[in-house]
Amino acid sequence: MGRMTWAYGGLCLVGTVLPAFLNPYWVDVLNSIGIYAILAMSLNLIVGHAGLFNLGHAAFYAVGAYTAAILNTQLQIPVLWLIPVCGASAGLFALLVARPIIHLRGDYLCIVTIGVGEIVRIALINDVFGITGGSNGIFGIARPSILGWTIRTPHQFYYLIWAFVGVTIALFHLLEYSRFGRALNYLREDETAAEGSGINTAHYKLASFVVGAAWAGMAGNVYAAKMTIISPESFTFWESVIMFAIVILGGCGSIPGMLLGAFLVVGLPEVFRGFANARMLLFGAAMVAMMIFRTQGLLPARPRRYRLPEAGGPEGGA
Repeated sequence: MGRMTWAYGGLCLVGTVLPAFLNPYWVDVLNSIGIYAILAMSLNLIVGHAGLFNLGHAAFYAVGAYTAAILNTQLQIPVLWLIPVCGASAGLFALLVARPIIHLRGDYLCIVTIGVGEIVRIALINDVFGITGGSNGIFGIARPSILGWTIRTPHQFYYLIWAFVGVTIALFHLLEYSRFGRALNYLREDETAAEGSGINTAHYKLASFVVGAAWAGMAGNVYAAKMTIISPESFTFWESVIMFAIVILGGCGSIPGMLLGAFLVVGLPEVFRGFANARMLLFGAAMVAMMIFRTQGLLPARPRRYRLPEAGGPEGGA
């Protein structure tokens, strides 16, 4: 626990001064890494902790982004004020779509979530209710502002996005060691044993979906504010694949793994952009090698340790 606190503190210190040494392009790359890190941590709650296969997470991301875009452009509500609204809308949507399918397991649940993601994307393209802008998307989303200070440059967005990453790390760390987090881990390891221990498995599965989706919706708000324009092409099945790859590559259930996975999956291709198409070939080969030689991911979650009652104590023998 102490070492992780020092590690996170060191990363915060480095991250605070890092933009001063980078040009706007590389700062923008770090911004993209930050957004995907938030998305990966939200998906990690579903895949890594609850053990549920979800390949439609981009749908919840899209719901949050479009909620921010519609309310900001139509009602001129400041975009940052809409962060909880975006989370609530994505969480409510997850509740509606996950409730009928939460009993499915493994590949069946995975296939259904792919379908949900595609339904959302096609609905956005077809301009549902005439408010999504169709394939052109929504333009003119206002820049976020804090205390009258408008955030415009990549360097300014960097501190907003990575502050959100810091809050996400803190809250998900607390969630991981809470009763809720422990129940999800029991559920992942052995659903039958968890149910036999009195855990309401359907309730916790649904709760993990809703919480993860709500956080992805809030990330969608930040993405919409950063881009000022969104379209269905930003929320394709490929986006869900990238999030899933970050979780698997980084290590299921591990917050540091999500950060490392986001840097590798999103940042590394940019580093090798000069190699054109060969960069994706090398990246794909590296991922295949990872799945063969280190199936648990680069930084897997450490096994939980519990202290046993001492002999002669209140719960020990005499």
